[in-house]
Amino acid sequence: MNVTVEAPQTLDVENHIVNDFNINVATANGSGSQTSNSMLIRSLYKMGIPVTGKNLFPSNIQGLPTWFNIRLSNEGFLARRERVEIMICMNGATVAEDMESAVEGGIVLYDDTLPIANHRKDVKYFPMPVKDLVKAANLPYNLQRYVANMAYVGVVAYLLEIDMDEIKAALAWNFGGKTKPIELNWGMVMAAYNWAQANLTNDQPYRVRRMSGYNEGTVLIDGNTAAALGTVFNGFTFAAWYPITPSSSMAETMASYAAQLRKDPETGKATYAIVQAEDELAAIGMVLGAGWAGARSLTATSGPGISLMSEAVGYAYFTEIPAVIWDIQRMGPSTGLPTRTSQGDLLCTYYLGHGDTRHPILFPADPKECFEMAGEALDLAERLQTPIFVLSDLDLGMNLWITKEFEYPDKPLDRGKVLSAEELSQFKEKHNGQRWGRYLDVDGDGMWENNLKRIEQKFETARHLVPAPLVVDTVGSHIAILSFGSNHESIVEARARLEKAGIGVGYMRLRALPINEEVRAFIEHHDKIFVVENNMDGQLATILRSELPDLATKLVSLAKCDGMPLSARWITEQIAAAV
Repeated sequence: MNVTVEAPQTLDVENHIVNDFNINVATANGSGSQTSNSMLIRSLYKMGIPVTGKNLFPSNIQGLPTWFNIRLSNEGFLARRERVEIMICMNGATVAEDMESAVEGGIVLYDDTLPIANHRKDVKYFPMPVKDLVKAANLPYNLQRYVANMAYVGVVAYLLEIDMDEIKAALAWNFGGKTKPIELNWGMVMAAYNWAQANLTNDQPYRVRRMSGYNEGTVLIDGNTAAALGTVFNGFTFAAWYPITPSSSMAETMASYAAQLRKDPETGKATYAIVQAEDELAAIGMVLGAGWAGARSLTATSGPGISLMSEAVGYAYFTEIPAVIWDIQRMGPSTGLPTRTSQGDLLCTYYLGHGDTRHPILFPADPKECFEMAGEALDLAERLQTPIFVLSDLDLGMNLWITKEFEYPDKPLDRGKVLSAEELSQFKEKHNGQRWGRYLDVDGDGMWENNLKRIEQKFETARHLVPAPLVVDTVGSHIAILSFGSNHESIVEARARLEKAGIGVGYMRLRALPINEEVRAFIEHHDKIFVVENNMDGQLATILRSELPDLATKLVSLAKCDGMPLSARWITEQIAAAV
């Protein structure tokens, strides 16, 4: 079936395309573009426009090409979109392919010291005299390359008619109200804006307008920051970690917030400990030691770190030590592509360890769930006395998302079965004078096989304790999508496109493993289930087929892994071709 995969753009009465396009900024890593890009996306967000920002960056400190994509959607869609209408070229190393990437009818803004590789007649070119503007600003030499990026902020603000008060407010927010850097950067923004106003004819079609109905009651935040906040607010007492992209910012942000929020009001001393270990082996060892001693403990890592933690996590499973392990997934194998996203760790974390092991896994889909599941994971680890995994990914963890405001935890911490000092003192009376012991066999069933069965029963109990799946819609259709995590926004948009083409598709989002009976009922209700995931092997489909063998023929794996978040276009095309 043929399906239109790109929705028509919205025109205003003046035939402008308003709040419905992509901006892509091409720079060199380490050139200070993060500040200028942050100003743009934050300004648009504060104007009420639904936006999302995705950073494509290299695995080095500076010099290599990097791109920052800002999608605006007046319909509220937040998934990655493949078309680029506005291309901003600031990097000579990639300028030819960057200019070619703009769609027909798009515009290209470029540093006028860069060449135009192909004078296309189907796009408009806007040169920017960046070098001249920097020279006129009389900036200190060591700041010139960083402040230079503010030139494209000023030109874009003029062409798109971005509210300049929001630009300045974003600048003040970025620099924490510090007068000198604010004035320095604002001067360059205004110089570029005034130059554009005096020298450019704004005959291009793209505009932004203030709107309402989407961003109220939300925040603009990345998943790692949200997870860090959730951990701090939900009573963690110990964390150990080793730096690894893309999880490092979670631990770093956790340390920053804990230093502000987790001090004893009387003594001023920290009520927690965070240790940067010498490697992942040491980190998980510290976390398990702390968990065994009664601390609410966790670590954050990515795929290669998970591999190194395998033996220790298996040990924790059989010795029943609580721990939370955040896996911010990236491309593999091994060191792989550390700055590209993936959902390729599902199978390895589910079964991680030596012997018959299975671990509960939580799947946050947005920063709000990262915040909430940070607390749920700590509670589950202590309630079940076992390792709990939380699988995020680079796209969710490091990119900016609009998400609902976080709610302060309103329930007490669930620490499971904790013996008080009084209960410990009464232990001898209850058990014929024996002393209490963490692994003491008080009822004579200490056979190893019995122990395995007991731990397996704990996993069955977890089916009813982990976050339940969400049935977004069944729409009375015979086909449906089943997915998890950061794929959610792409699926929401794909379903809207399919519906316009007359294809109704149900949708269930898993929020955790192990699955419960709701998943079975959902699959039974439909003739065909498309299992959508961002890996090559269809790992979730493999698990579902293993646990629901009688329903395996209903499951169709839609798996793709190229280092980029799944797009609504790809999902739409795959399903349309299969029905």
